[in-house]
Amino acid sequence: MGMQWLPKDCISSILSPTSPGDACRLSTVASHFRSAADSDAVWEKFPPSDYKDLISRTVDFSSSSLKFASKKERYLRLCDSPLVIDDGRLSFWLEKQTGKKCYMIAARAIHIAWSDELQDWIPLPESRFPEVEVLLGVTWLEIRGCIKSSFLTPNTTYAAYLVFKLEDNHYGFMLDFADVSVGTNASTSQTRSAFLTCETRDKQSAWASVPIEEINKLSVQTKEVMDGDDGDLETSVLETRGFWKRGLIVQGIEIRPQNGN
Repeated sequence: MGMQWLPKDCISSILSPTSPGDACRLSTVASHFRSAADSDAVWEKFPPSDYKDLISRTVDFSSSSLKFASKKERYLRLCDSPLVIDDGRLSFWLEKQTGKKCYMIAARAIHIAWSDELQDWIPLPESRFPEVEVLLGVTWLEIRGCIKSSFLTPNTTYAAYLVFKLEDNHYGFMLDFADVSVGTNASTSQTRSAFLTCETRDKQSAWASVPIEEINKLSVQTKEVMDGDDGDLETSVLETRGFWKRGLIVQGIEIRPQNGN
């Protein structure tokens, strides 16, 4: 018997264990697949189990933008439109192909060294957060951020990125390498060197990002989280060799699955 003779509920059950990318591809194969592949029964399975809690933590939980016509629309919105949560300190979205969790830690929620006299907070329309931080003139750079490992998708290789811009009158960022590292507070951090340049700029948003480092595959199993032994994922960008620098605009630190994981 051909697949076209199977009832919609049966096809939906077959598609549920697949990935969001598979469901989208199968919906284009034939018309009898499309209805099942677009059904709520299929798309209910793809978001992480705690997605309702994450949505409830949005800055404007009552917003009409959080009302969805279908489970597929809800999923795609969570992929394409990051939600600002936790009083503007964190942003959350899903990786479209896999449904794995992605975050950006806002500049307000990370440690950036120097007193208020040497940095400024300004609004930028293209930022997802209310404010970004501008370094006005410093001799060394120290940026540190952390996020609970339990927030991340288990058994996934993550990469961390500093998301930033450079003002037109910036200087000092090509004079020396910055040391960038990532790790959990229960393990040794991995460190490498990188220049802060805008060569990796996102053409749509004009924000640049520098990879902090690939994170080894995390063993964030449910049992470990329940036992409270999950720890924090810590990232840092350090340049402490004493060159004057100014004009760095920091939006935040992005944590997302490495490509292909």
